Amino acid sequence: MNDLFQYLPEIFTGSRVLVLLLGTVGGLILGATPGLSPTMAVALLVPFTFHMDPATGLVLLGSVFTSTVAGGSLAAILINIPGAPANIATTFDGYPMAKKGRAQEALYISYLSSLVGGVFGIIILMFFTPPLAKLAMEFGPSEMFWCAMFGVSVMAGLASGSMFKGLFMGGVGLLISCIGDDPVYGVTRFVFNDSLAGGITEIPALIGIFAIPQILGMVESLDVVLTKTHFRPEKGILRKVLGMLPGLSPQMGLGSFIGALVGIVPGAGGQIAGIIAYDQNKKFCKHPETLGTGDPRGVAAVESANNAMVGPSLIPMLIMGIPGCPTAAVLMGGLLIHGMFPGPDLFLKHADVTYTFFWAMLFAQITMGVFGLVMSRYSYLVTNISNLMMIGAVMVLAVFGTYTVSNNFDDVVLMFTLGFATYIARKYGFSAAPLVLGIILGPIVENNFSKGRMIAESDLGMFSYFFTGTTNLIIIGLCLLSLGWSLYSEVKFARSQKKNNVAAAPAGCAG
Repeated sequence: MNDLFQYLPEIFTGSRVLVLLLGTVGGLILGATPGLSPTMAVALLVPFTFHMDPATGLVLLGSVFTSTVAGGSLAAILINIPGAPANIATTFDGYPMAKKGRAQEALYISYLSSLVGGVFGIIILMFFTPPLAKLAMEFGPSEMFWCAMFGVSVMAGLASGSMFKGLFMGGVGLLISCIGDDPVYGVTRFVFNDSLAGGITEIPALIGIFAIPQILGMVESLDVVLTKTHFRPEKGILRKVLGMLPGLSPQMGLGSFIGALVGIVPGAGGQIAGIIAYDQNKKFCKHPETLGTGDPRGVAAVESANNAMVGPSLIPMLIMGIPGCPTAAVLMGGLLIHGMFPGPDLFLKHADVTYTFFWAMLFAQITMGVFGLVMSRYSYLVTNISNLMMIGAVMVLAVFGTYTVSNNFDDVVLMFTLGFATYIARKYGFSAAPLVLGIILGPIVENNFSKGRMIAESDLGMFSYFFTGTTNLIIIGLCLLSLGWSLYSEVKFARSQKKNNVAAAPAGCAG
């Protein structure tokens, strides 16, 4: 607690306050633009933090992460297209409210719910991370190796419609991370072209994997005419919504709790938090039949959940180096480029940066709520941005951001290559999330395995070192549970689909 409050004044320096405001407002606009996910927004901005001090750079990335998740509700409500995957369930009731002429009301409820859930999640981050970091100091190379493998297994199971496709993409990411020189023996691996001699760094890979497929997707939809809901700003709506908050508090509380719980689970992400919160709200609330027809309770539950996920999703990343969601993986890249490595050392050697970042995330949530309410009156203007303009802007940022990492045009070529490959893979149902996690976690897996092997060969032996001990066995059990649950969920989903297809088949068509 003393350390936490000691660094509170650090956030109020002139440059950091300005960065916080610009990141929050810019994030709201980026999040409101269909196709620009929080992960891509943060990935595009990581290169711009090179010339900032680590704390200011993380303030920028954290504020953008926070506000893009909330800003995505605008497109979901007004044009029925989620601004981010986390806002998928917002469309269930948000768009029907807009069609009934209650768009401004839905936006106010969305931003207020985002504020409540976001603040709750950041409080969990601030007060639970340091004690867990002390516990993590007991972990050695074997425990860290299995923790990283748990992160890969969870993401691979949850990020794709097929468990095996997810595992395949995670394996490809691990292989990509091995390109270049072996960190222990110095042997060159998988270098069949001079442009790969230095390996593939995280930032060009992240920008290529997330930005290029989005650009190509927007090119495909240039001829698609979107049905947009326009509204006239009205007076008195905010007062009306504030009066509704006591009645919506159960949904906000349930959504905040579910979002925080899902956020701590590595790999789950905001879309899962929102969908679970919507489902549980439907089970526990009175008159569930109104949900899906424009019920404010649905918007409140979803938006409080997907923003409560933001803070806790950083806990496994900060402690173990296991990103809780794809955007946290990109934030981890922002830490690494400043020479800061996830783990207990963050709270010992870089306490000033870590705790300043915590306060920035809290104030970013509050700033997001305030500006979100103000922008709600005029937010329909964001939907008028054409895809053509957005494609040009994102392309320029992607090329500029990639080139500035090392002033090497080979990085730009690699960025486009990975982007095109990911775009094609998505066409066949392969998710980019486990690919990114494999690239990020690959060095952690390899380094800890190499260290553990050297320790094991000099003492206990490989099997005894990696497969014995209470902590190792618990984490291995979690890996197996993650894979088993993913397999069970996939089989269950396939059976339900088959049952629905049989039920929907016309009579007389059997056989």
